[in-house]
Amino acid sequence: MVDVVQLQKVQTPRALFRQPLALQWFQDGELVKRMDNERSAGRFELFLDLLYVAILANFAENLAEHASGSALVKYILILAPSWHIWSDLRELMNSFYNDDLAQRVFILWIMAILVIYGNNAILVEEDIGAMRATVGAYMVARWSSNTVHLIYSFSSYHHRAQQRLWFVLSGLTLCLYIPLFIEDFSIRSKIAVAAVAITMEECIWIFSYSPVAKKLLKARYTTAVDIAHEVDRFAAFYIIVLGEFLYQIVVHSPAAVGFNMRLMRAIWTLIIAFCLNWLYVHNDGSLESVHPYRHNIWASFMWVTIHLPLVASLLVAGHVSALSASLDEVHEGELWFLCGGLGIGLICLYLIALLHRSQDEPGTLMLPKLIRLIFRPIAAIIIICLPLAHDLGISSLLSIVMALIVLCLIWENITSLMRGAKFWEKWENTKYPEGSQTKDP
Repeated sequence: MVDVVQLQKVQTPRALFRQPLALQWFQDGELVKRMDNERSAGRFELFLDLLYVAILANFAENLAEHASGSALVKYILILAPSWHIWSDLRELMNSFYNDDLAQRVFILWIMAILVIYGNNAILVEEDIGAMRATVGAYMVARWSSNTVHLIYSFSSYHHRAQQRLWFVLSGLTLCLYIPLFIEDFSIRSKIAVAAVAITMEECIWIFSYSPVAKKLLKARYTTAVDIAHEVDRFAAFYIIVLGEFLYQIVVHSPAAVGFNMRLMRAIWTLIIAFCLNWLYVHNDGSLESVHPYRHNIWASFMWVTIHLPLVASLLVAGHVSALSASLDEVHEGELWFLCGGLGIGLICLYLIALLHRSQDEPGTLMLPKLIRLIFRPIAAIIIICLPLAHDLGISSLLSIVMALIVLCLIWENITSLMRGAKFWEKWENTKYPEGSQTKDP
């Protein structure tokens, strides 16, 4: 563990444009923070998330309407870049958030670009104009974020070396997208180019902020993250994804009138989403656990990376699950998306929980960590295989899925209790203390 040195909060004069200063950094291996308070997501960061509600819903709806392997590939290839844009702003605000006019306008600028991206991305295979608008919007958004990093490297020296390394490597990687503008390229070639470019961007990000890059740069000052803010931003995005389970079970009253099978499926969808949120918050169930950001740099990279397949899988599963509230029959392809998405989501939640390091002494809780979490992968495998039972209708299938996830949740909460825990805690101190009762009027 590194030592933490707290600096007094710098009182800057009120100005429309303020100097961007690094909020935390490593100095000779020692963590230094400019302010001693834990940060949460800013208001304009949350406003950005509102736009993602619409973008993600648009992507999921398009995939559900064209349930096929090619549609799934397109879904992944258009979702990943939008995730990269969101991640760029998350990292920038984590390290340099000062909420001045420049940053607010920058967020608005990125949101305007995302409107272009979100409207054109689902049409990339149909029209070269949509392809060019989508790729162009993405490149402009990332170039904008990269340029801000470059500018900030002059205003604050604390992240300078890695910011400039990221600017150069990320800028070069963006050039890989240029062939997508060429009309004569086949769609298969463009898919391959996009897949390579997205993978390269992930690798470049990991390398630029890894210990390897820090050693190669021989930098005295290196990047650090505000863990509370980082965790808060990922949790907020996860809630957005779970919103896809809930939106369509109420809008346009799909489950009216009275009690019916559609209403049952809507309630099952609500329970599934609620349990998924609970499992995310529950993590590994330990009384004392260390977040991946706090105990291992590579575990933190894995924690961040796993969120992309988690988001992608639960987004499409949530859309199909909610869609069942308005339809009596769901196509086989959609069933595979529902079960596959939920299964992969549970596996991702299992991996995320494993990355947390338990600090509990052996025997503190009813069962060890691996046994407490074992139902997540088991339930995931069963759910993924459910579409193979062709005689299951959507009501039966969703009921089984809901029951499995609820069983998993109950198992984890019971086995995460301390040894000797009781089912019901006795209520004590329910009466007013002696002499403190007030007389009735």
